[in-house]
Amino acid sequence: MNSTPMKKDSSVKLPKRTKPVKSLTQVLKESERVKNLVKESADELASVNMVLHQELATQDHLPKVDNALEKSEAVEIKVQEASVKLVGVNQALKDEVKERHLLERELATVLELQEETRHAALHDSLTGLPNRALFDDRLEHGLVQATRHGWTLAVIFMDLDNFKTINDSYGHDVGDAVLRIVAARLEENTRGEDTVSRHGGDEFLYLLMDMKHENNARIIAEKIIKAVQMPCKLRIGDLIVTPSIGISIFPKDGTTAEALKQSADAAMYQAKRSKSGYAFASIATTSQV
Repeated sequence: MNSTPMKKDSSVKLPKRTKPVKSLTQVLKESERVKNLVKESADELASVNMVLHQELATQDHLPKVDNALEKSEAVEIKVQEASVKLVGVNQALKDEVKERHLLERELATVLELQEETRHAALHDSLTGLPNRALFDDRLEHGLVQATRHGWTLAVIFMDLDNFKTINDSYGHDVGDAVLRIVAARLEENTRGEDTVSRHGGDEFLYLLMDMKHENNARIIAEKIIKAVQMPCKLRIGDLIVTPSIGISIFPKDGTTAEALKQSADAAMYQAKRSKSGYAFASIATTSQV
């Protein structure tokens, strides 16, 4: 199902990210390489200076050679100091990389918790379907799109017949199992751009987007009835449930989300009374006149 994102919660403050850990790790590797080169250079320079000292000890000193040796020894000291400082820099980088790893793990945990919280706020805990709030958000968005593009959409209201009897006869655990099975079957018969939700109790709502013809809603209703009426395999044995469905069409049965849901609800009760399986709001209204 396509998800129309709701407004983000601006109260959630996430830590600002600077240089990624991967980038810092690469810098650390390069710095380690430079540190090793500097240390090798310092060791080689010290070895050269020691050989020069030994050579000059057996010969007459020449001022220019002595001066060059002094400069070389000064450079050796600076290179050794640089090598020591690089060790400190690399340790600081290692500490920073470790801290960033910890921060990234914490950030991932926060984001995961945020997503779980958002999902829980917008989905039914029993069936995992979108809840009433998310359905209403998608319906409002669908109405905006339908008005802008001249689309027709449908709201399908479904109720399970005699569901109270199932709870009373077999217990709420069996009733919950039936609801989960029905929810899964509804999801299996939902197009990618549509939304099916649990409205509450044994009631479900289906948003059918961008219909080319009203007959699309009829086809969907018949598919839903056929799918729901398949035997539910439970610990008590096979159990068959039947649905009653009401269908309202935008814009003729309502131009607001609430009007469309009320029209579909009324049509559903008409289908339940007539045991017809499903009924359209316009026909149900006409039959009551």
